Amino acid sequence: MVNHLHKYSVRPELFAAATTGEDVGKLTVNVTAETNNQPIEGASVRVTYNGDPNRVIEETTTNEEGQIPDIELDAPPIDYSMEPGANKPYAEYTIYISAPGYETLEVSGAEIFSGELAIQNAALLPISPTDPTGAELYVIPDHTLWGDYPPKIAEDEIKPVDESGEIVLSRVVIPEYVVVHDGPPSDTSAQNYYVKYKDYIKNVASSEIYSTWPESTIQANILAIQSFTLNRVFTEW
Repeated sequence: MVNHLHKYSVRPELFAAATTGEDVGKLTVNVTAETNNQPIEGASVRVTYNGDPNRVIEETTTNEEGQIPDIELDAPPIDYSMEPGANKPYAEYTIYISAPGYETLEVSGAEIFSGELAIQNAALLPISPTDPTGAELYVIPDHTLWGDYPPKIAEDEIKPVDESGEIVLSRVVIPEYVVVHDGPPSDTSAQNYYVKYKDYIKNVASSEIYSTWPESTIQANILAIQSFTLNRVFTEW
């Protein structure tokens, strides 16, 4: 599903583990206003573990840049993400974000990998006069390498390109936006979303591959994702 969840990403940068020797990951949160994209200072950020939602692990506030200090969180061993197995390779946390004059935002299922920094961008909506208690909830689904999802719809690898003028582009170009159909191609009632190309590539990558993988592996997968996406854009399939 396409929504604010696609702002969630992971960055393939390693940092030194805690001196205790336990596996930990890091989380940072960037809070802005939905209306003008300006950072929100003094927003409250609270983090709980999905397995124990009543225990607050960390609570802090954003600075003038709308950011919080990196938070260290427990994570499964990095080996879990290096090959298929019975152990989930990431821990899931819930992030609660609130600020005066804005709707409360809850993000459930933020994925924390050992040795990685997870970045959660949060755009808060102003409180509506008609609904002063309004709140937003976003649930991040299981990673596609872990969750149980239906198989990909079969399709031809090479799409027919008619010469009747249907193809607008004369060459392959990097678009500013891509249109994402939130449902099967046959579902005409499903909504279309305009997503920035960079955000789309980033979010497909973070939901289809693990940030713990070697950098060359990540690069190869991102190149494949871009090739697939640009083929869709060019052929308008």
